[in-house]
Formats: sequence, structure tokens, C-alpha cells
Amino acid sequence: MVLKQIIQHLPEVIKPAEKKLGFNQKLKWTLIVLGVYFIMYNIKLYGLSKNSLERFDFLSTILGTDFGAIISLGIGPIVTSSIIIQLLVGSGILSLDTKSPEGKKMFQGIQKLGTLFFILFEACIFVLMKGLEASPGYESIVIFQLILGGLAIMFMDEVVAKWGFGSGVSLFIVAGVSLQLFIGLFQFIGTDGSNCLMNFDSTPCSGKILVIIQSIIKGDPTSALLALLVIAVTVAVFLAVVWAQNLKVEIPLSYDRLRGYGVKWPLQFFYASTLPVILVAALIANVQLFGSLLETWLGHPTILGGFQSGQPVSGLAYWIGAPNLLQAIVTKSLLGSQILQAIYHFLFYVIFSVVFSIFWVKTTGIDAAGQAKNISSSGLQIAGFRKDPRILESILNRYIFPLTVMGGLAIGALSAFADVLGTISSGTSILLAVMILYQLYQSVAQQHALDMSPGLRKMMGS
Repeated sequence: MVLKQIIQHLPEVIKPAEKKLGFNQKLKWTLIVLGVYFIMYNIKLYGLSKNSLERFDFLSTILGTDFGAIISLGIGPIVTSSIIIQLLVGSGILSLDTKSPEGKKMFQGIQKLGTLFFILFEACIFVLMKGLEASPGYESIVIFQLILGGLAIMFMDEVVAKWGFGSGVSLFIVAGVSLQLFIGLFQFIGTDGSNCLMNFDSTPCSGKILVIIQSIIKGDPTSALLALLVIAVTVAVFLAVVWAQNLKVEIPLSYDRLRGYGVKWPLQFFYASTLPVILVAALIANVQLFGSLLETWLGHPTILGGFQSGQPVSGLAYWIGAPNLLQAIVTKSLLGSQILQAIYHFLFYVIFSVVFSIFWVKTTGIDAAGQAKNISSSGLQIAGFRKDPRILESILNRYIFPLTVMGGLAIGALSAFADVLGTISSGTSILLAVMILYQLYQSVAQQHALDMSPGLRKMMGS
């Protein structure tokens, strides 16, 4: 098979020889990748002409990048490829047994091929459709730089997945969101590009903390209240996500060879984790991106949307986008169209989060059948039932499918709710960052516990 031969010859990051890497080694590689990421984040594209890059602000946070930098493509090609491959596998158009080692390898190989395609495609589209307009004669140079940056992101993601904690996609999102949050709170560069600290009385600041101080001094209670509410909503979203992360269903299990001893198998409420909402956010980002590029290229709006100053004002991009209801309410400028837009945004997030949750669970082997196999191979069984994977699967299916649907619905609703309240950065970005950090903390804590306790490592089979 030609496809299989191509996949076998794709470049890849070599897996570590050890079965399980130690805490210090994983931490080292994670920090190295994070350092390289921030270096590339600040390397600007050579040969780029003046562009209105502010129209990509929403996309840059979701895609873990800075438009105008060498890594302008960000995680876009990786996530776009993942969305399409999951849809093809989930719908049965692409027949792959993702539960077998060979099927998983093919799935990952096809996904990497898709990523390579979208790196080339998006790099050309960005430049040729003047999303990132190059200076005359520099088009090929800018495209080449974008391809290099895209390849670097792809391989850094693979390094983190095999040698570090979590995944590179998650790490880049957290890094980008953290930077945006810091800037959103303490940015002292005004909207006109001047330093507001040098002329605090007349130059408006953009950082919310500085806005509050400046508004109190100037006697502007509306601006101070709005900035304070934005910070309060952001903190509330943080706390709500941390609380929701602790919701889980625990299945009591017993060891088949050690009577009297048992454990509880946890099933998280957000069963499919953050991936569904990442995919939905990336889908909206791609609609806005290609809508903006098409309008620039054709010279008129399309069905994907019309844009003014980088913001969608019509078309699909507008109706699935998030209005800032909090600002509209405080400033008493709320429109009926904004309420309707918020409803469409909410429904879009909820429906597609559930769809991607179901696809993700089925394609990654964490469905009832996969979990039953993992439990059986660990020497565990449900007390009072025969040790039969089929019985275990039927019992787990009572919990896993409802958790997949309800978890996808809840995380989509929470993300959309945070979006329309106009939190610092985007609500989706904050939601993702908190959940990813929480999971990263659990992964780091578990790895540290295994390193500190050789007995525990032996018991866990590491």
C-alpha cells in the first residue's frame, strides 16, 4: 500500500529508549521546548510589509501564536488535520481500526500527512491571499519562513508528547494565553502605541489594572466598573473550571487475586478533556481566518463573512462569533442582534463540543470497550460480577457515554458563556488554559510521586 509506505518514511521524533522517563528529564524537555517556542514567538517574518495584524488577535490566542512571527501558523495545521481525520474516521468514510496498534499508527501517520499538507497550504494561502502581505518580490521568502515555523511547531509538539509532559498543542495554548492574560492586566502601551505611564493623565492605558487606577483618578466610574467586572468574570471562570475539574464518577473495583483489596476507577465529568473545545475554537478560528482572507483576495465579503477592522460584521463568522454582552450591558448599548448572535454562538459551541467529544472518545480508545480492556489487563474487576470484559464493557457504557455527552455539552456551554461575557483574552482561551494547567499539574504530581517512591513505580508497572 502506497500510503503505508509514505507514512513509514515520514520524519519523526524518536521515542525514548526507557519505558517511562523520569520527572527531571520530562521537565527538562518541556522547558526546552517552551523556551524555543518563546524565542520563535519573537522572531518576526523577514520581508513582511505593513499589515493590519490586529484582525488576527482572536486567532492568535486560540492557535498559540503571534501573527507576523515565524510561527504565525501556530497549531492551526495540527488541529485542522485532527478535525478532518476525526470526522472522516467517525463518519466511517475512512475505515481504520483505531483500537489496534496498526490502526493507531495509521491514524497518527495520516494525521501527520494532513498536518504537512496544511502547513504548505496555509503558508501559501496566507501570503498569496494577502493575509500576511509580503513586500514585492519577497512572497516566496515569507512562504518559506512560514513553512519552517510550521514544521518547527509540529516537531516540538511531538517532542513534548514523547519526551515531556502533556502535548505541545496544550503547552503552546497555555503559553500564549498566559502571555495574553499578563498583557491584558498590565499592558501600559496605549491604543495609539504610546506609553501611558509616561503621560498617565492624557494617554489611555489598555491593561485592566491600569485602567481601573486611571479611571478612578479621572473620575470615570463606568470604565472602572467595566474593567473590574472583566477581571471578576475572569476569576470566576477560573474558579468554576477548577471546581468542575474535580467532578467525577468513581467505579469501585476489586483485585481478582487479592480479596479484600480494591480501588476506585475515576471517570472525569469532562471525559473527553479539553480536546473538543479546542477543536470547536479552532473551527471558528478557521472560519474567521479564511473568511477574512477571501474578502481581502476577492475585494468583497463572502458567505463566510464580511470584516471591518479585523472584526466580523456579517456572514457565518459573525453569527458564530461572540459579542461582548458585559460591555454592552454596562455601557447601555445592548442590541437585539447581539443577543441573537450570543444564542447562535452558544448553540454552535454546545452542539459541536458534543459531536467532537463523541468522535474523540471513539477514536482514542477511551470508550467503554477500551476502558474495559484496560481494567481487565490491570487484574481488576467489578465486585459481584464475573471477570468478563463484555460484562465490564456493558456496565461502563452506562457511565461513559452519558459522561461524554454531558461533559461535552457542559464544557461547550461554559466556554461559550465565558466568551460572551468578554473576559480578559477570550473565554475559550482561559477555559483551555485552566484545564490544561490542571491536567499538567496532575501529570507532574503523578510523575513526581512515582520518582519519589520506587515501590509505587513497581506496583504501577512503570
